[in-house]
Amino acid sequence: MITAAQCRAARALLDWSQQQLADASKVGNATIRNFEGGKSAPQYATLDVLSRAFESAGVVFLEDGQSIDGGPGVRLAKR
Repeated sequence: MITAAQCRAARALLDWSQQQLADASKVGNATIRNFEGGKSAPQYATLDVLSRAFESAGVVFLEDGQSIDGGPGVRLAKR
């Protein structure tokens, strides 16, 4: 599942605010803010919904070992 850093990076790639992500995913803004700020760890289902919203908008999540430095990452899908 996605990390808080991947969530922030994916929003940056799309130029989305936390509110835009909340609207796209139907997840509360406070949940997103707390997750990205390291104050809470959302349940698996919430992370799945966030991932799906990003993927629908063209974000590809890279897991450990898939990025240049070997850590998790994000990129935009080829169009």
